[in-house]
Amino acid sequence: MSITLHKASHSYEDRGDVPLPVNRPRRLRRSETIRRLVAEHDVNAGDLIEPLFVVPGSGVRQEIRSMPGIFQQTVDRVVEDAKAAAALGIPAVLLFGLPPSKDETGSGLADPDGIVQRAIEALKRSIPELLVIADLCACEYTSHGHCGILRADGEIDNDRTLELLARGALSYARCGVDIVAPSDMMDGRVRVIRHQLDAEGFTDTAILSYAVKYASAWYGPFREAAGSAPAVGDRRTHQMDAPNAREALKEALADVEEGADMVMVKPALSYLDVLWRVRQAVNVPVAVYNVSGEYAMIKAAAASGWLDEPRAVDEMLVGFKRAGADCIVTYFARSCAARWKAAAARAR
Repeated sequence: MSITLHKASHSYEDRGDVPLPVNRPRRLRRSETIRRLVAEHDVNAGDLIEPLFVVPGSGVRQEIRSMPGIFQQTVDRVVEDAKAAAALGIPAVLLFGLPPSKDETGSGLADPDGIVQRAIEALKRSIPELLVIADLCACEYTSHGHCGILRADGEIDNDRTLELLARGALSYARCGVDIVAPSDMMDGRVRVIRHQLDAEGFTDTAILSYAVKYASAWYGPFREAAGSAPAVGDRRTHQMDAPNAREALKEALADVEEGADMVMVKPALSYLDVLWRVRQAVNVPVAVYNVSGEYAMIKAAAASGWLDEPRAVDEMLVGFKRAGADCIVTYFARSCAARWKAAAARAR
């Protein structure tokens, strides 16, 4: 068989017959097996970190209205969920606390008997092999909902807040946390936290810095989940502006210099270019946070029948890996790990 192409409609110089294609990329797309063989990137349960929201009491499991399938839970229920995650091969959880009371200075953050501190102890006692990461920020503990201690003029006092964060990190370390994750975006926080941990003998406690955290509309459902919405104003004085990418490299490099063992980019979907730039700039592991608004968007679209949730989620997660993420914080962690495990079992 031959195909005749003419100058009138094509760019070929010769009139007459030309051979059929030699290079056929479709050869490597013919079956699921061959596509897996040549896949350039892969996401598995070992890449995922599951966020968990801890509340006071016992036996509580309250679904978050804007995040279907995600719950505010007491320590006993959090331990059960963490066991389920670990059984699926998920290596780490990220804890957020909703304290029983709040005050102007966020003192509950460093309470040795605080809700996150109790969760850390329970998790390390029940599942010692599971990595426990504790988010470190004042927003869940302050009565005004901001990420630090306020001055009389209503602005955040950066340096007083650093002292609070260092005390919080130390309280987590004393409870056995593996990694502290400052998410406040105060200047100099990594250096102060590292110094405090080292001075108290917690040299093995790692720091995962939310180095690149944007002031984003994608956090809406989280603020319901964590009870952390600002009472007045917003967080633009300390979180980054969406147009800025070079600034992200400045933040990430500064945190690594100050002692961060890992850095994070947050949110994910709107900032894949930033994730890529950060991955190229630093020589430490890079995490990305697939945030609450991204989760809620996919859940809502899937509930309306507008997209296939598993396929959309898998495509999104591999996109994060392709852009340079070493690990992914995602509310889809357990559902994905369970689905992948079931698919692997069927394939055997």
